[in-house]
Amino acid sequence: MKEILLSNHKHGMLALVLILLLEAAAVGGIVWGIILLNSGIDLGGVYLAGGIVTLIVGLFLLPGLTVLKPQEALVLTLFGQYTGTLKGAGFYYVNPFSTAVNPAAKTRLNQSGDVSSPSNSAQQNAAAAAEAAGKRLSLKIMTLNNSRQKINDCLGNPVDIGIAVTWRIVDTAKAVFHVDNYKEFLSLQCDSALRNIVRLYPYDVAPNVDTTGDGVADDGSLRGSSEIVAGRIRDEIQQRVGEAGIEIIEARITYLAYATEIAAVMLQRQQASAIVDARKMIVDGAVGMVEMALERLNEGNMVTLDEERKAAMVSNLLVVLCGNHDVQPVVNSGSLY
Repeated sequence: MKEILLSNHKHGMLALVLILLLEAAAVGGIVWGIILLNSGIDLGGVYLAGGIVTLIVGLFLLPGLTVLKPQEALVLTLFGQYTGTLKGAGFYYVNPFSTAVNPAAKTRLNQSGDVSSPSNSAQQNAAAAAEAAGKRLSLKIMTLNNSRQKINDCLGNPVDIGIAVTWRIVDTAKAVFHVDNYKEFLSLQCDSALRNIVRLYPYDVAPNVDTTGDGVADDGSLRGSSEIVAGRIRDEIQQRVGEAGIEIIEARITYLAYATEIAAVMLQRQQASAIVDARKMIVDGAVGMVEMALERLNEGNMVTLDEERKAAMVSNLLVVLCGNHDVQPVVNSGSLY
């Protein structure tokens, strides 16, 4: 269904003035009819009946007056047929028999525009409820913060992850008529797209893992490639909600952690990996220092060491440089041999 914009209905003030004049004329006719009837003139009944009918017609015309604020839209139907959409701030007049449609008016999600502060007073809560029950569609940029999900990554490790999706309505007709409830539809598609993308990545960089689908292992991960993952999630959601007239502006990962049942084990694994990397760096540095010491001794001809003494020196230096605790030096006051 294609959106139809009603651009020639922005004359609510003129319609209001005409209705008020019509109502004033109806009241005048009723009063004049009563005066004529009291004077014994039969024509007064005609004025009285005409005034009453005109008054009722004016009351039926009043519901056609509609006020829209900036970034609001109203989808109208007439006897079940879609007639068009009002967009933009202004005072409009439409067919009084038209009905505004918004199936998601009362849907409350964890997103901007739907969340009320717990400190609000009863009057503010009532006003928010009344506004939520309205039929106007918000064209503002909204942020949907879906609940955290537990998803297995590509290695089978359970991961807790949450996303925030920034979206807006770009086609009111599709949003209202193509899906039953566009807010719930968006929320479900966000959950589904998140699961599909997270299953392609490991939590941390892992060997022999292809995250792009090109058959070549890469270094993609949920923790290290958050921008790329968020972009793929955004594209996945957009493909799913395009038929609902919704544009996905951005998707961001707001929470990422190992699930509770494996968090402690994975922390030990990360600590062990960090210890191994640190030890490797220490050993590399120690070996370099030993090589430098032997070269300096040979260059200056300070002392000549046979292979056995060199091996003992290397062993002692490595123990000193790679040990976890401070070494107590032992001074040899005798001969080396």
